[in-house]
Amino acid sequence: MTINGSAGLASKERQGKPEAGFVGVLRAAALIALLVGAVGSVGLVLYVGRRKDSPRLLMALFAIWVLSPFVALGLVNIVSKGWSVIPRATLYSVMLVLTLGSLGIYGDVALGPVTAKTTSIFVVVPPASWLLIAVVVSIAALISRSLSRRS
Repeated sequence: MTINGSAGLASKERQGKPEAGFVGVLRAAALIALLVGAVGSVGLVLYVGRRKDSPRLLMALFAIWVLSPFVALGLVNIVSKGWSVIPRATLYSVMLVLTLGSLGIYGDVALGPVTAKTTSIFVVVPPASWLLIAVVVSIAALISRSLSRRS
């Protein structure tokens, strides 16, 4: 029993919270990872651009291009407030995977030798990230919708 004598009300409030339990922890980790991934990826692209003596405008355009999947995930996170648990948990998982993958790929390229292929990695990874986001979140939404129809 609680101080107010409303133990049942407290548990109902907790159940109604959209980000309770594991999903809340996953969301917090995903948002932190998203910020670290965005800053780290832009930092690595600027580092490579400086090593190759690239023009500043080109470096700025590459930074925006590399940042775009992270911005998209941030915007999808805002829109996802009304989603059911499965698509939100999937979104948070994609945020973590995309961050780790991007930092791993960009880090490998940035810390390795500068070659002609270096630039192509920074061109290819963002659209691949966009595709991953679209496919995985869409599949999760379809599964969630299918499960809700069965109930």
